Amino acid sequence: MPQADNSAATCYIDGKWVPAADGRTRQIHCPADGQLVATVSEGGRADAEQAVAAARRAFDEGTWSTGSAWDRGDLLLRVADILVRDKDEFARAESLDTGKRLVESEYDMDDIAACFRYFGKIAGTDAGSLVDTGTPDAISRVQYEPVGVCGMITPWNFPLLQVAWKVAPAIAAGDTFILKPSELTPATAILLMRALEEAGLPAGVGNLVLGSGSEVGSVLAEHPDVDLISFTGGLHTGRKISAMAAPTVKKVALELGGKNPNVVFADADFDTAVDFALTAIFLHSGQVCSAGARLIVQDELHDALVDEIVRRAEQIRIGGPFDDDAETGPLISAAHLQKVDDYVQKAVSEGAVLRTGGERPEGERYANGHYYLPTVLDEVKQGSYAVTEESFGPVLTVERFTDEDDAIRIANDTHYGLAGAVFTGDPAKAQRVANRLRHGTVWINDFHPYLPQAEWGGFKQSGIGRELGRAGLGEYQEAKHVYQNLRPGPQNWFSAK
Repeated sequence: MPQADNSAATCYIDGKWVPAADGRTRQIHCPADGQLVATVSEGGRADAEQAVAAARRAFDEGTWSTGSAWDRGDLLLRVADILVRDKDEFARAESLDTGKRLVESEYDMDDIAACFRYFGKIAGTDAGSLVDTGTPDAISRVQYEPVGVCGMITPWNFPLLQVAWKVAPAIAAGDTFILKPSELTPATAILLMRALEEAGLPAGVGNLVLGSGSEVGSVLAEHPDVDLISFTGGLHTGRKISAMAAPTVKKVALELGGKNPNVVFADADFDTAVDFALTAIFLHSGQVCSAGARLIVQDELHDALVDEIVRRAEQIRIGGPFDDDAETGPLISAAHLQKVDDYVQKAVSEGAVLRTGGERPEGERYANGHYYLPTVLDEVKQGSYAVTEESFGPVLTVERFTDEDDAIRIANDTHYGLAGAVFTGDPAKAQRVANRLRHGTVWINDFHPYLPQAEWGGFKQSGIGRELGRAGLGEYQEAKHVYQNLRPGPQNWFSAK
């Protein structure tokens, strides 16, 4: 992993690696054991403004934005090749920053390479279309052009994947950008900028400024020379970014998390439902925006299903990124650990039944890390704090329903609308429920699969600004991705002893 001291440079501005303007640095510690991983530059407002100026100049010169889309696609394909070549280095750096298991980081790197490859292949394939004017005396066409300068603010839970989802399409479109990754997990953003540099990205097109959201992020949201601000993170911060962007009326793209329902009918395959319920919430200790944090289960299946989930959850092995026996890892920070515990304690005070977890694991091996036991809260009531708010941790809440209409009503009773799932042995019921769920992605007899070519965005307060259609009714429609597993079965991500 790249490391730096006061004389090193981990911000990338206008084609050069530079230290922060005021010389500040930040130490990065691994959440699994507290070890010092790196010391990196800590940029501020001056660095962000310098990066915006570089991106503006690179875009307005026109060489990049009006150049060959095929060349931009080839650059992305070269980056994909570098990601494959250096997969081990990227994965190790990601695991040290996040504390997640190395095998999970390796899976992420495969998805990231696929993302760059996908956008590399489609660059330039949809330049526009002719429109029938109804007369031979006029020509009308729709053409697609780059937005301009893009500010990108990404989170700590899937650091490089979230970066890839923003950077790859921006390059394919001919935009320039300033990237601000989470200050907690900068390593793979640094490595990616080095890969882009190696692949031949022109100076000023891509810029990296490390630092806090309050300093660097606010400049990107407010600056009149930034044409689009793209943010993935919490609802509260997303609202602030929207407000900061409003005076310049820039385009805003937000993904703000979710309180995602996992609806299980009594006719679902039992072992499959148990297995995916565990994976949906306890993968990466629940630090996933699309995590299945709400288990909504039909009355007649409730007792047996929840009993088995509790039994399996108590056997999940917790450990660091390089612990071969571990099945999930730590939370990102001490502050986040406290937030998750506060959430659980408040839920219990409101009447939720704590079936398992609800505390830190005991033992010396966990003393220096931010670990929290897989937690199940049963008999959670609609409208309670545990149902309406995110824990963003390994906490599963359980609600009951009686019939199909009841399940849909409960699942849609949230101000979020990012993702959800339905488990049933009845294909017709599956489609009916999927059609009525107000969530941007709905999985049927599955949870978590991601396709770079599919829609990804949220209904309601889970996100705004995603392109919903090229023409016609686009801005007046929501786009939903429905994914159906035709051969569902247990994946055994969390093995039972």
